[in-house]
Amino acid sequence: MRVAMIGTGYVGLVSGACFADFGHDVVCIDKDAGKIERLKKGEIPIFEPGLGALVERNVREGRLSFSVDAVDAVRGADAVFIAVGTPSRRGDGYADLSYVHAAAEEIAGLMDGFTVVVTKSTVPVGTGDEIEAIIRKARPDAQFAVVSNPEFLREGAAIEDFKRPDRVVVGTDDERAKAVMNELYRPLFLNETPIVFTGRRTSELIKYAANAFLALKITFINEIADLCEAVGADVQQVARGIGLDKRIGNKFLNAGPGYGGSCFPKDTIALVRTAQDAGTPVRLIETTVAINDSRKKAMAGRVADVLEGDLRGKTIGVLGLTFKPNTDDMRDAPSLDIVPALQAMGATVQAFDPEGHEAKQMLKGVEFKAGPYEAVEGADAVVIITEWDQFRALDLDRVKGLMKSPNVVDLRNIYRPDDMKARGFRYSSIGRS
Repeated sequence: MRVAMIGTGYVGLVSGACFADFGHDVVCIDKDAGKIERLKKGEIPIFEPGLGALVERNVREGRLSFSVDAVDAVRGADAVFIAVGTPSRRGDGYADLSYVHAAAEEIAGLMDGFTVVVTKSTVPVGTGDEIEAIIRKARPDAQFAVVSNPEFLREGAAIEDFKRPDRVVVGTDDERAKAVMNELYRPLFLNETPIVFTGRRTSELIKYAANAFLALKITFINEIADLCEAVGADVQQVARGIGLDKRIGNKFLNAGPGYGGSCFPKDTIALVRTAQDAGTPVRLIETTVAINDSRKKAMAGRVADVLEGDLRGKTIGVLGLTFKPNTDDMRDAPSLDIVPALQAMGATVQAFDPEGHEAKQMLKGVEFKAGPYEAVEGADAVVIITEWDQFRALDLDRVKGLMKSPNVVDLRNIYRPDDMKARGFRYSSIGRS
C-alpha cells in the first residue's frame, strides 16, 4: 500500500520506517527542509536503537523516502498518517492541536480518490471529529474516512513495540477504512496480534487512559517506596511480591525519582483537562500529576541529606540525564528538576550521559564530562539519575578511589545496599533501608 506520513518526529519516523519494512511504499513528509536533507543522507535526528539500520535498508530498497513536498505523496496515498507534535499548551495544559489542524487542512487540498486519514498523534477525545470537519469544509465532495490509530511505542524499544505490539487499536466505523487498516497491519497477523476496532472517540481515549494508568502505577510504587523507607521494608521485594499477581503484573513497578519523557507528563495533564471539561474529574490522575511533580523536585534533598544538609562548595557527580536509558529525550526528565536544585543549594555539578546532547542546552552551569569515571572524579557525592547499562557494572573500587568522599545516591536502585556498604560507600537508594 502507499502511505504518506506527515511528520518525521519520533512517532512518524519510527512508524514510517516500520511500515516500509512491512513492504509498503512510504513517504515521510516534514516542513523542516534541513531535517529532510539530513534524513536523505542517512542522518537520524533521534537516538533509537536499530532505527538507523532500519531506515537505511528501506531507503536502499526503495520503499522509504523523505520529502518536504506533500503533493504527490498525499495524492497517491491509500492512507495519510498525521504524526505531528501535540505538546502541552503553555499556561493551561491542554494539548496544542495547531499542527494537527494544519496537517488536516493540507491533506484536504491534496486528496485524490478515497483516502484514509489516520491520526497517529496523541490527541484528545473528539479530535477526529475536528479533523473530519476541517476536511469536509474544504472538500465537501471528498471521499475519505478519518481513523484514530494511537501509538504505544516505548522510547528505546520502539521498533520492537511496533513490530510485536500487545495490540493495535483502530478507531473507525467505516468498512472501507477497516479494510485499508487491516491491509496495512496484515504482517502482524502472523504474530496473532489483536487488532482492536472501536469507535473513533473510544480509540482516542484508550491512548490517554493507558498512559495515565501506567503513570499511576509508577507513582503508586514510588509512594510505597517512601513507606518502605519509613518502616524498614524493601520496595523491590514488595514490587516482586505484588507483581507476580497476574492481575497487577510486574511492569512499571520500579521505584525511582518520578516519571518524565514525551508522553506521560503531557498526556496525564491533557486527560485531566478533558475530564474537567466533561464535568467528570479524574481525581486519581490529578493527584498522580501533583505527586510526580513534587517528587522530582524533592530528589535533590536526598543528596543534601547524605552530605548532612550542606551542599555549599560541594561537587556532585551526576550519572545519567535523559528521562530513561536508550534515548536522547530530555523532555520532562527528572534531571531537569534535580540538577538545578543541587546548583541552587550551592553545589557544583559535573555530569555524564551517553546520549544527553540536548542537556548541554537545557542545563546551564553544568560541567559535562566525557565518561562516567570523569564525572565522579573529585565528587563529594555521586547521583545516579538514569539507569544506563554502562552504569550497572562500574569498577566500584575505581569509583571510590576517584571520589573525594564515597557517597552514592542511587535513584534507580541498580546496586545492592550490602555490596556498597562492604566496599566502603555511604549508600542511599529508593525504598530500601
